[in-house]
Amino acid sequence: MAGVKGMGMHFYRFDSPGRVKLEKISPEPPDGLGKQEAKARFEELNEELFALQDLMWGARTHSVLMVLQGRDAAGKDGAVKHVVGALNPRGVRVTSFGVPNEVERRHDFLWRVHLHAPGTGEIAIFNRSHYEDVLVVRVKKLAPREIWKERFSLINAFEETLVAGNCILLKYFLHIDAEEQEKRLLAREKDPNDAWKLNVEDWKERALWDEFTEAYEDVIGRCASADAPWIVVPANAKWYRNLVIAESVAEAMRPYRKKWRRTLDEQGKLVRKDLRAWRTGASRR
Repeated sequence: MAGVKGMGMHFYRFDSPGRVKLEKISPEPPDGLGKQEAKARFEELNEELFALQDLMWGARTHSVLMVLQGRDAAGKDGAVKHVVGALNPRGVRVTSFGVPNEVERRHDFLWRVHLHAPGTGEIAIFNRSHYEDVLVVRVKKLAPREIWKERFSLINAFEETLVAGNCILLKYFLHIDAEEQEKRLLAREKDPNDAWKLNVEDWKERALWDEFTEAYEDVIGRCASADAPWIVVPANAKWYRNLVIAESVAEAMRPYRKKWRRTLDEQGKLVRKDLRAWRTGASRR
């Protein structure tokens, strides 16, 4: 585990297996970073992310996969909305994973997930993911322990395959506390515009808070690596959640900027050469 700091920011990046204790990580934004300052920085990052995405789309050598996990009302939908708002929708795909349907249940648990992995040049965002098969399946006892426990190694192998195919993989746990979750769930009941989000299961699962905490700690501790890190995002404040995600995605893409630019320059030279040859031939006819 490594605490990441910058411009008053503080979040946790897990890039190797180890013990995780979520209770030791505050879900609140750090002292010293104001909301207006964070929003100004977020706007700057939006412009940078758009430019980086444009380079990656043209070069077609890499892809990005963002996995968003969190408890009910942690802000996964909100994070998707704000992240996608900074990007060109031409190269973005968002997939929400719910209860497997009949066809999906006939295959291994990763089959439906691999179908939605990003192609080169694309950014994919998973709203929930393959990790549900070692989270809700575990907590609600939908499969025996020997089955869901084996899935940790299968998930690690799957993610290694994605990374080997030049996928920039980032996994986020949106970290809120029980009080913030209760406040958000109650707010949904009071707002007619958000009533469609209501689900009795959200309240039932609050009774399993400790069990889900243990499951998430196991997921992060067992499935973190340098190439597929877990980032624990303090998410009680939505504006800080958005900033952490944008900052970390930009940080992961920046090292490839020069490579993508060189690839595009080489492509441009070849196209200009073909164009000159075509014009020369056309002028002789």
